[in-house]
Amino acid sequence: MPSKYAAGQCLCGNIQFRAQLPIKWCVHCHCSMCRMAHGAAFVTWVSVPRAQFNLISGETHLNWYASSAEASRGFCGHCGTTLFFRYDDFDPEIYVTLANFLEPIDRPPSAHVFYDTHVGWVQLSDNLEQHDDLPSDP
Repeated sequence: MPSKYAAGQCLCGNIQFRAQLPIKWCVHCHCSMCRMAHGAAFVTWVSVPRAQFNLISGETHLNWYASSAEASRGFCGHCGTTLFFRYDDFDPEIYVTLANFLEPIDRPPSAHVFYDTHVGWVQLSDNLEQHDDLPSDP
């Protein structure tokens, strides 16, 4: 029987978190801010309802950077790992990087979002849908 939870952490392990499954969605984001914040061609985000998310340890290491007027990115002040994304107005979800989960979640990525800004130096060979924005139900 699959686990009802998936745990994760930053690179140094100071920040640890746990998400209760099921998650809402999982997508690859190609927007320029995600690329710059992570130094990667795209970032895979997992949407977790806030009521299903727990920060287990490391609250004193968690820093938030306002990457836009509406949103912030959470990262470890010790090792620099970018872990979270949130909208600053009330949002019932928190977005967590899939790569920082130590255990499997309950679904694979379902789409590529903000694909209109993707980099040309990565060739994708999957058959996932490609959207120029974030659909209401990816």
